Amino acid sequence: MDDPSRDFLTELLETPSPSGYETRGQQVWVDYVDQFADDVRTDAYGNAIAVHEGAPDASGAPEIVLTGHADEIGFIVKSIDDSGFVRLGRIGGSDPSVSKGQHVTIHAADGPVEGVIGQHAIHLREDESETDIEDLWIDIGAESEDEAHERLEIGDPITFSSTVSWLSETRLSGRGLDNRVGTWAAAEGFRQAVEAGTDATVYAVSTVQEEVGFNGARMVGFDLEPDAVVVVDVGHAVDYPSAPSEKTSQMELGGGPALGRGSTNHPAVFDALRSVADERELEVQIEALGVGTGTDADGFFTAAGAIPSQVVSVPNRYMHTPVEVIDTDDLEEIATLLGAFASRADEFTPFAVDI
Repeated sequence: MDDPSRDFLTELLETPSPSGYETRGQQVWVDYVDQFADDVRTDAYGNAIAVHEGAPDASGAPEIVLTGHADEIGFIVKSIDDSGFVRLGRIGGSDPSVSKGQHVTIHAADGPVEGVIGQHAIHLREDESETDIEDLWIDIGAESEDEAHERLEIGDPITFSSTVSWLSETRLSGRGLDNRVGTWAAAEGFRQAVEAGTDATVYAVSTVQEEVGFNGARMVGFDLEPDAVVVVDVGHAVDYPSAPSEKTSQMELGGGPALGRGSTNHPAVFDALRSVADERELEVQIEALGVGTGTDADGFFTAAGAIPSQVVSVPNRYMHTPVEVIDTDDLEEIATLLGAFASRADEFTPFAVDI
């Protein structure tokens, strides 16, 4: 990974972007793709769309979307008690079981407020049941409700304070890799398609609010009505001790991009991507997704009639924790796959099943 691409990835991951509060992260993404797009625009909710206009004389050239979602899971200030402790609610699928004892940042209007999610000392604990979100509180050092209200207000978003750690040359850890790595891949694949001079019209899209219901994907799908969509998200890597591998398709870090099969995933787009991967000598993994993908593909594919959609997953350990781990070789290969597919998309049209 060259320095500009690495710097872009790091900045995306270090910029807080909880669902419904994605504007800061979207600005980072927009500034990057603006360097090589013909046009960049955003909609009323903050979905960001970069456009490469296809060749004007290329009759029948398709319109292709490469996309990931900008938002990360987190928490929200729900209430403040008389003693100044903050009670929190979920943003997306946050896991209370990994939240106790963590440093968090409350993103308030006047600047970040640092806090910690409280945890009983081990000496004081009795047998505890499974943690619910209602059991959690944040200590910001305030001594009263009024003092806390001077620094934050109800509805402020909250993220873990952890940042990016490079565990090795290619193993990257941090919170919210799900799914800023997907928006990185969409941008990098888009750049490679632009540099290759594709005849297709290609959109790179960074959506909002995937973690709370694929909302941005539905908005953009209705707006663009493309010929095909490739969604980059994370998938469960289970190559670690005690991993419940029987629940997944046994993806592993460093094994290459994972192509989804089944349900939302469109057979023609799947075959096209696998063909491109074979030609580029990219190893791919296959992920069985028989009852939906749990990604923006589920929002795109019915947003405007039938939009052929396909998921490409970045293998990811410890999803929805503050210490997710990916291999950046997989991520770079996904960008290569997306760029090559978009560059040759006209060879694979129409994207339709044979009946």
